[in-house]
Amino acid sequence: MTLTDEILGSLHLADKTGAWGTLGTIKPLKNFEPELNVDRLHNTLTNKGSQQTIIDIVTGLDNEQRQEVIRIYKEELQQDLEENIKKALAGDLERLIVGLLKTPAVYDAQELKAAMKGIGTDEAALNEILSTRSNEQLRAIQACFKQEFKTELEKAIASETSGPYSALLLALLKGKREKESGIIDYGLIEQDFKMLSEVGPKNNPNDAQWITVFAERPKGHLRRVFDHYKKSTSVDIEDAIKKQFKGDFQKSLLTLVAVIKDTPLYFAEKLYSSLKGMGTDEKALTRILISRSEEDLLSIRVAYRKKYGKSLYSSIQSDTKGDYRSALLLLCRAEDI
Repeated sequence: MTLTDEILGSLHLADKTGAWGTLGTIKPLKNFEPELNVDRLHNTLTNKGSQQTIIDIVTGLDNEQRQEVIRIYKEELQQDLEENIKKALAGDLERLIVGLLKTPAVYDAQELKAAMKGIGTDEAALNEILSTRSNEQLRAIQACFKQEFKTELEKAIASETSGPYSALLLALLKGKREKESGIIDYGLIEQDFKMLSEVGPKNNPNDAQWITVFAERPKGHLRRVFDHYKKSTSVDIEDAIKKQFKGDFQKSLLTLVAVIKDTPLYFAEKLYSSLKGMGTDEKALTRILISRSEEDLLSIRVAYRKKYGKSLYSSIQSDTKGDYRSALLLLCRAEDI
């Protein structure tokens, strides 16, 4: 076992990406030649060439390299690569490739806007993005949202949600989650356990206290709080949430518990849900593959294989089709035997 393997083995799976940043499937392309990529894309788009060429180029680069290609394409050709690709592609493939061309913060900002657009809010998308992004990522998303839509993300969320659910989302958006200190604070564990256990008149829980604990404490600390809650009450934190809360607030708290306990497993379960049944949820599938491809998709693949007894690669292969499938498989990268 190498030193790297030993250290990674000692980390909780959800923390590995933050520690190493090497668990994505998409890596920077070695011997990157942006001008060559610009020429190939231009020729393909001008001559209506194979869509596979576009797919291969875009999925073969990391986001930073894609931004360099976009910049040079604009400088040399006075054309917008994203707009040209929109004209050349359609449907799910277009959404996937265009999504990959955006910076992560811009992509998330646009996904949040789409989740709040029209009749009915996509609470699952709001919960997913706000529960899984770092403090730094959340700040970048807010800046991009304001620049893109000329309004504050906080105002948009407040206008589309209500009650304790809205309060939780806004608390997460503030990006105040404390950093892991490496020290187990038993006093704070007991304090937070009491905050989650306290009830007011009519045995109602204190929503504000749950929001503070869930939105601000480090994930490692919260895992210990959940363990302490179980040992002290003989009730899993998920069951306590289901008993005491309802609606969107309940779902958001349950999302947070899943993310805090095991982020790769949370995404593996979401991917499985997006692929099973009568129809594929292409929106969720696309969003997760894009957003995790440079973060922790390798860990998600491991979690998927372990839980469902088959690989994410084979599931995508059997439940999607055409060039969209080809692009997804290139993001997934490999079969897990």
